[in-house]
Amino acid sequence: MKYRFLSALLLPFLLMSPLKAADWQHGLSLFGAPDLPKGFAHFPYVNKDAPKGGTLRIAAIGSFDNLNQFTIKGNTVIGLGLIHDTLMTASLNEASAGYGLIAEAVTYADDFSSVSFRLNKQARFSDGTPITADDVAFSLTALKKAHPFYRAYYADVVGYDSADAQHITFRFGQTGNRELPMILGQLPILKKAYWNAKGRSLADTTLEIPPVSGAYKIADMEPGRAITYQRRDDYWAKNLNVSIGKHNIERIKYIYFGDDTVAFEALKAQEVDYRSEFSSRIWATGYDTPAVKSGAMVKETVTLENSAGMQGFVFNLRRARFDNIHVREALNWAYDFEWTKKNLFYGQYARTGSFFQGSELAASGAPSPAELELLAPLRDKLPSITFAPLFENPVTDASGNIRTHLRKARALFQKAGWHIEDGKLTKNGDVFTIEFLLVQPAFERIVAPYIKNLAKLGIEAKLRTIDPTQYQNRVTNYDYDAVVMSFGQSLSPGNEQRDYWSSAAADRPGGRNYIGIKDDAVDALIEKLIFATSRAELVSATRALDRVLISNHYVMPQWHAPHERLAYWQGLARPANMPKHGLGFPSIWWKEK
Repeated sequence: MKYRFLSALLLPFLLMSPLKAADWQHGLSLFGAPDLPKGFAHFPYVNKDAPKGGTLRIAAIGSFDNLNQFTIKGNTVIGLGLIHDTLMTASLNEASAGYGLIAEAVTYADDFSSVSFRLNKQARFSDGTPITADDVAFSLTALKKAHPFYRAYYADVVGYDSADAQHITFRFGQTGNRELPMILGQLPILKKAYWNAKGRSLADTTLEIPPVSGAYKIADMEPGRAITYQRRDDYWAKNLNVSIGKHNIERIKYIYFGDDTVAFEALKAQEVDYRSEFSSRIWATGYDTPAVKSGAMVKETVTLENSAGMQGFVFNLRRARFDNIHVREALNWAYDFEWTKKNLFYGQYARTGSFFQGSELAASGAPSPAELELLAPLRDKLPSITFAPLFENPVTDASGNIRTHLRKARALFQKAGWHIEDGKLTKNGDVFTIEFLLVQPAFERIVAPYIKNLAKLGIEAKLRTIDPTQYQNRVTNYDYDAVVMSFGQSLSPGNEQRDYWSSAAADRPGGRNYIGIKDDAVDALIEKLIFATSRAELVSATRALDRVLISNHYVMPQWHAPHERLAYWQGLARPANMPKHGLGFPSIWWKEK
């Protein structure tokens, strides 16, 4: 999705010509029409007869001091997505589609120079006041001021027009960006009168409970310890087709624990009801319990048709020693994934080889003719290996002996000007050092063997695990050598790629260009991806971008699991016909009576 500063959102409202009824659509899809027809009864994956009620308890890690998710300040509480509705809502069965929620209908210009929304006259905030075009315009303006992500994400919106309280048109600074109507539909809607009063600012932290637009409201909280969300009986949209079978659980409570080990023990003690398991060790050894054996606790895997994206060690290119392609490749050769998989992962993971792992968007082999058409004009900006068969991660025999790989790494370091002196890898008198900054102690056992391999190359590497608040502050300001990061990817990537990889995002605090990439070729391919006019063009541009990111060794890829691993106590239930692209948790789940 995209990023460029928008400057004209404070322009005065202009009258727009009324649109004909035939122009309006009930939904949007990035390419073609959405799957579900106008007036559909409900999403096909929900249980329309799911019982309403019950309390769901979920573990969270760390602490919180902020109820405003739209600022980079503070430590924001989890679950706030429950209280904010958007103009449109996604289908979990479609790669990129949205259907009317606060906006009952949408239309856009043929050249994608604008999008218009018609709001549902019944749409209300939790205090009973109507949601109007003025609130929609305020939401976009305020979000862009408050957070660099939104400033970038909605950067190509240059103005808005409103004829009345139910209609708003957003104008774009460029034509041809098919995704902009879609991402405007994702806009969370906030109450202007509340946020404009008493000196409130969306850029600040707060523990004050606001009026909300979503299906839940904050019912109770203990700052830093727990928060409870209550389903709203007066929720105006509860009988809309996009809401049928959703928002079934009466109360959703997030309970904070000091670390994940304690949180897992809370699950086993039935102090929480649900856990999405990310530890292969715990999945393999921690669930051998009477509750699982008896069926009182469900342990299951769910396979989704999604891209696994990329998780990897990010080496901060803002630190000069990492801003060299040979150094970054060398660091990959020093990692022994096969030994880690055998000894630490219980054989559960596969090595990731693409930023769009597991989807048709992933590059493979030699560049296709369509990819070459995009890459050839950028040849002088690309490593020569970009035009060869795609780089594949080094593979070991899992014995722990990787001398051959370390020799390869040492040769690459020498290419970059680093040499061994007195057992230390040095350049111009400086020793090569790396601090791995972690927030999860569980990762220490994974990083420690890697550090031992790095030591054999003369690198002084160390671990540092800090609390979530400190970690977030350092990540926000790019104050690290190396961190573990995940880059989630949809099946229809777009404007968000600017925030991940673009030069414009590299120095923007609070952004997601954690690597610090400033690469003209990457910038050019992002634009090709965003302005693709067909699915085939999108796939080719994404594969070309993937190929360039891999060829530059911008991350050291880690691993991915083939499915979601879930554990939950009987009484919590999900649809048998799960959606293709998401768990829908907790929205489409329910508690049995």
